[in-house]
Amino acid sequence: MGGAGFVVDVIFFPTLVLQSSTESYCGRPKQKVEASCIEHLGISSFLCFLLWFLFISSLIYSLHIFAQPITPLEHCEWLNKLLMEIWMNYMNPKLAKRFSSIVEKRLKQQRLKLMEKLELQDFSLGSCPPSLGLHGTRWSTSGDQRIMHLGFDWDSKDMSILLLAKLAKPLMGTARIVINSLHIKGELLLMPVLDGRAVLYSFVSIPEVRIGVAFGSGGSQSLPATELPGVSSWLVKVFTDTLVKTMIEPRRRCFSLPAVDLRKKAVGGIVYVSVISASKLSRSNLRGSPPRKVNGSFIEHSDDKYLQTFVEVELGHLTRRTDVRPGSNPRWDSTFNMFLHEETGTLRLHLYNCPPNSVKYDYLASCEIKMKYVADDSTTFWAIGSDSGVIAKHAEICGNEVEMVVPFEGVTSGELTVKLVVKEWLFSDGSHSLNSVSSQKSTYGSSNILSRTGRKINLAVVEGKGLISKERSGKCDPYVKLQYGKVLQKTRTAHSSNPLWNQKFEFDEIVDDRCLKIKCYSEEIFGDESIGSARVNLEGLVEGSIRDIWVPLEKVNTGELRLQIEAVQVNDSEGSRGSMSGSSNGWIELVLVEAKDLIAADLRGTSDPYVRVHYGSLKKRTKVMYKTLNPHWNQTLEFRDDGSPLELHVKDHNALLPTYSIGDCVVEYQGLPPNQMSDKWIPLQGVTRGEIHVRITRKVPELQARHSLESDTSLIKSHQISNQMKQLMIKFQSLIEEGNLEGLSTALSEMQSLEDMQEEYMVQIETEQMLLLNKIKELGQEIMSSSSSLSRRSSGF
Repeated sequence: MGGAGFVVDVIFFPTLVLQSSTESYCGRPKQKVEASCIEHLGISSFLCFLLWFLFISSLIYSLHIFAQPITPLEHCEWLNKLLMEIWMNYMNPKLAKRFSSIVEKRLKQQRLKLMEKLELQDFSLGSCPPSLGLHGTRWSTSGDQRIMHLGFDWDSKDMSILLLAKLAKPLMGTARIVINSLHIKGELLLMPVLDGRAVLYSFVSIPEVRIGVAFGSGGSQSLPATELPGVSSWLVKVFTDTLVKTMIEPRRRCFSLPAVDLRKKAVGGIVYVSVISASKLSRSNLRGSPPRKVNGSFIEHSDDKYLQTFVEVELGHLTRRTDVRPGSNPRWDSTFNMFLHEETGTLRLHLYNCPPNSVKYDYLASCEIKMKYVADDSTTFWAIGSDSGVIAKHAEICGNEVEMVVPFEGVTSGELTVKLVVKEWLFSDGSHSLNSVSSQKSTYGSSNILSRTGRKINLAVVEGKGLISKERSGKCDPYVKLQYGKVLQKTRTAHSSNPLWNQKFEFDEIVDDRCLKIKCYSEEIFGDESIGSARVNLEGLVEGSIRDIWVPLEKVNTGELRLQIEAVQVNDSEGSRGSMSGSSNGWIELVLVEAKDLIAADLRGTSDPYVRVHYGSLKKRTKVMYKTLNPHWNQTLEFRDDGSPLELHVKDHNALLPTYSIGDCVVEYQGLPPNQMSDKWIPLQGVTRGEIHVRITRKVPELQARHSLESDTSLIKSHQISNQMKQLMIKFQSLIEEGNLEGLSTALSEMQSLEDMQEEYMVQIETEQMLLLNKIKELGQEIMSSSSSLSRRSSGF
């Protein structure tokens, strides 16, 4: 029974990874074990013993039994009895904790249309563990690969996975969905690879799956299953689809067996993918190769020299493409910088044919390579080999190059040569595997207990390369938008496909949001064009260490941005001096006074200028000044100070045509002293001439309210805006009846100004509310301190 013993740690989790395509292990127990050698493995003594037992058994088998292609069946009742003993108090809670978030995420991604929202409320796997090898286990050999066959049968009738669903129209309301039973039956294959460093596992075929579901509307009230039709079949479909994509032969998952566990959680990585060449490409054996038309009749392609192929590399949402190369043995030698957002990833490589004089590409074949971080700082790569065999490689440290020759799937010929280098793994404690010094310090030092509050994230958008617009002219005027939490920042517009910004921004670090969202645009006359996006995990930034990275853009075929990221600890006094994140107790007062020497946008040599102000996600505008190049607005706008960039876009108003840009600029206000007005003329960018005159003040209140709040009460102002809206609607109706287009254009401008005034009023109300809450808080603190001092006095008497 030695060959059956090793299965325990890898048997339970394939069934419960029903909603995850990125996790490969259901959670290593963290019990302390007396034996130091077992403690270093990072898993429980029970699982360690079984895994150790596997290798002893494998050694015995390799010496005596593996001369036979198939070994006799071995029974493992002892294993199921042991599982029964430890299931309820150990394995069940461990697995439930591990997979509850994974299951919820997967169900939300594939929820039914009748569900508007889905929330996981309870997760228990019941009292019955899966049964392993009820009819025995056996080993077989395929080439040099040893394979263990193991029956898997799980019939749990008392599990409780409780989902709360908010129903969409026309059903409405809420309903509880309880998964109360689960039946899975199939045959598992387990393949030790890399000299015992890992085990690949999969089902031979799609297992038999039944899921029992009950419904309720709250409490113990039960509803018939017909109230939510299709839920049970939907759950089965989600389960089986996930299995087919991840662990039905020849798709396999990997369980690593490192000799040392550094106890670090990888949250991302940087991978260099080099597509070297392809060989043995044949039109007759590849998909998507239609016959040629010769002399009015179709004939099959017999000459592979007409092939014009390229490879598209896909990793998550990130795609890159090689150049086109001719022939049946093309060579590309193209290297791409790819980004992983988890500890595992699937690299998909798609081969296309590019026929001459055609705008359509023919899909030919695909293959894929999976990679996974291993707890000893190494990386495992595996793929499907010829005849559904196994290809597995191991990189001991970051920087080690791995070369893999992978056959295309579903075709009879053709293989792809790829080289892979993991440049670094990034960890949740801020360390990275590239730097052994920082890695050791972060693993055993104090970085894990750094407070997330009171820190700033300094981020510099340094430069970009390979940014491409879809414009036929090839012109690219890129800028970058950054979002962290609710704060939006934006770079200036550059005028190159390889721009240099060197622009710095600052954010308050947020505990619950570790992801920086990046969007790159090219500025166009008729609407800006998206030229890529990316995500950067900011988890575990270490103070005093700058993370300098090139981030590849997703959803496009080319383009990278270079970022420098640093976490800085600041105290309260530093944080209130006007940093870019702003002050929670103040607002920005911007007076748009005038402009001069603007360019003429109209044929008559004048413009109808107005200013569009962007502050974070807020947008406001001034009134339109008609037929002038030197407008006077004298208009005051206010924003709550949250540190967002303040941008001014001067536009020429047109009644029917799109507005025309006549310059823009950024108003720097972050370093201004509180309550001191700055009067400045700012040159406009993107045009040959023009300046704008502004007055900017960072208002930081003491105990007094703003002057604007004293002059007009909130009630009067709200009535004024409401009355103006009504009068403007009446004016609109009369202008439409008269067919007065010029009057409609003026009224529309007034309506936009009124909407901006309403938005400004809402910001004013929010600021007023904030001031009132702060005052209530201060009064509460005074009352608490005075009451405590009175109690001390009374106790003294």
